[in-house]
Amino acid sequence: MASDTTSTAAGAAIDAAQTANVFPPLDPSTFSSQLIWLAITLGGLYFVLSRIALPRIGEVIEERSDRIQRDLDEAERLKNETEEAIASYEQALAEAKGKANAIAQTTRDELNGEVEAERTRIEAQLASAAADADKRINASKAQAMSSVKDVAQDTAQAIVSRLLGTEVTADEAAKAVASQS
Repeated sequence: MASDTTSTAAGAAIDAAQTANVFPPLDPSTFSSQLIWLAITLGGLYFVLSRIALPRIGEVIEERSDRIQRDLDEAERLKNETEEAIASYEQALAEAKGKANAIAQTTRDELNGEVEAERTRIEAQLASAAADADKRINASKAQAMSSVKDVAQDTAQAIVSRLLGTEVTADEAAKAVASQS
């Protein structure tokens, strides 16, 4: 029995030495209590997360989602306003171009009318001046022609007088010049 007691005392000493060297979470003697505390801790964590943290996180996510949707709606509204402003600008620009073209055409027509009136006036003035010049030319021509007859008569009278040595009358010289023309 003494050996029994020694072996038991030695076994208990070995068990105590082994127990002292065992990592506490892996100690089989505390395993059941560790499972209970694990279940209680996970249950408490689940309760805290499901009742407090997750609803707050859900609210934040929902608020962000709502804010993003509002921002997208605002961006769409601003985009539509911009497109309307661009369309309005292009329409106003087209109207302004049309008005400018109309004004330019009106001005062009007025200037063409003024130019045409001035050209007609100048053409009439030139035609009048040309008619006056023709009258003066015809008068000068007629005067020159009558002067030519007189000069021809005088010249013929002088030539015949010198060649023949006799005096020729003005009537005779006029008849001779008239027969040659």
